[in-house]
Amino acid sequence: MASSMVAVGLALAAAGFAGRYAMQALKQVEPQMKQALKSFPKTAFGGGFYRGGFEPKMTKREASLVLGLSPTANKVKIREAHRKLMILNHPDRGKTHPDRGGSPYIAAKINEAKDLMDGQK
Repeated sequence: MASSMVAVGLALAAAGFAGRYAMQALKQVEPQMKQALKSFPKTAFGGGFYRGGFEPKMTKREASLVLGLSPTANKVKIREAHRKLMILNHPDRGKTHPDRGGSPYIAAKINEAKDLMDGQK
């Protein structure tokens, strides 16, 4: 019984020292980590929200921003991006939970962006 108590005490002490060492190591690495995170490229979705509303007539640039694609994306990528966005923003989504539903206006803009990028307009 006494030997198991000693073993538990030694294990707790070792865990404490390891945690202290890890915290000191993280403090030294923190500036490099912050610098590395700042150097990552900012995308349309990862870099925050697009400032401003929709333009009166959708342009190719705005359509590519809505879909999160390059203006020269191929039809397969356009359809995949459209499908993913429509799954998240479809007006019928969330009928049982109104706070989780999609917006008809946003869905219309996503469809308009797909049509413009796909060359149907």
